[in-house]
Amino acid sequence: MLRNTVAHIDLSALRHNLEIVRAMAPNSGVVSVIKADAYGHGVSAAVRALAGTDIFAVSTPEEAVAVRESGWRGRLLSLEGFFDPQGFALARELQLELVVHQREQLEFLRHHGGLENRKLWLKIDTGMNRLGFRAADAEAAMAALEAIPGAGSPVLMTHFACADNAVHPLNKAQIECFQPLRQAWRGEVSMCNSAALINFPDTHSDWIRPGILLYGISPIPGQTGHALGLRPVMQLVTELISIKQCKKGETIGYGASFSCPRDMTIGVAAIGYGDGYPRQLGNGAPVLVNGHAAELVGRVSMDMITIDLTGHPSASVGDSVCLWGGTLPVETVAEQAGAIPYELICGLTRRIRRVIS
Repeated sequence: MLRNTVAHIDLSALRHNLEIVRAMAPNSGVVSVIKADAYGHGVSAAVRALAGTDIFAVSTPEEAVAVRESGWRGRLLSLEGFFDPQGFALARELQLELVVHQREQLEFLRHHGGLENRKLWLKIDTGMNRLGFRAADAEAAMAALEAIPGAGSPVLMTHFACADNAVHPLNKAQIECFQPLRQAWRGEVSMCNSAALINFPDTHSDWIRPGILLYGISPIPGQTGHALGLRPVMQLVTELISIKQCKKGETIGYGASFSCPRDMTIGVAAIGYGDGYPRQLGNGAPVLVNGHAAELVGRVSMDMITIDLTGHPSASVGDSVCLWGGTLPVETVAEQAGAIPYELICGLTRRIRRVIS
């Protein structure tokens, strides 16, 4: 018998969310980011559902291979580019577009040429201080790329560090740093991740790069995807595998971190940190039992959680427990865990079966 701990993936929600994203920036092309196994949703399912995108984007060569093996023959962008000759050869084989973000990549391309008319993307570091050429070196890098046979005109791009916080001063500094380059550039430009798409519409440019929004989740703290008209793609569910009657004063789980304030009915559900459910959740964390609100008590263990079934007198073994999705936003659960939604959806382990519908 299978352990009924499942992530349900709704492909119609993915398609819906892509249309919402397009409506946010109707004059921009869409680069759908499906790295990290489509943010834990399954890359093959995402490729199928998001076939209406203009470009897909991944981070690693292995992810690029998975996208091609899923049947996508359109434009595919590698956000980290390449790091050695083998990576460049694979990029040619897979017909990838590459982000060029450091001098070593530029020197390699000078000696070996471009990607047979596949676009290159030139990344400028405007304040993230991660990948990219500094703005002072941008013009020289632009000229060098344009001079490479077969390279064509690259897409000029940057990445925001604090776009989820609209009033953070670094946003203004990054926009002001990039603006002169953007105005002087003859080719295409890309600035926006999901948060910038919401908070800075003036930066939409030629290409937007949505990630988390496609999965029905808002990148803005305190906001849910529902508020943006999005639909959650993933619903994580399990079931009750045991129900116990505990006396007042008895403790629950490892570390005896919860002591029953009264006689209580406790449900045990089949999920834990071995499945990627956050261990930092515990007393008071929200779940749904048969669609109705309930709370965790005690610590999350590797395979199980314990739930206060007060107010659920008819609950029985086999009943459904929803951990997030549907009417319980993953944003709410992440906040309770002191995490971000990205961590929760990307952190699910292989013990969780994905059921596609």
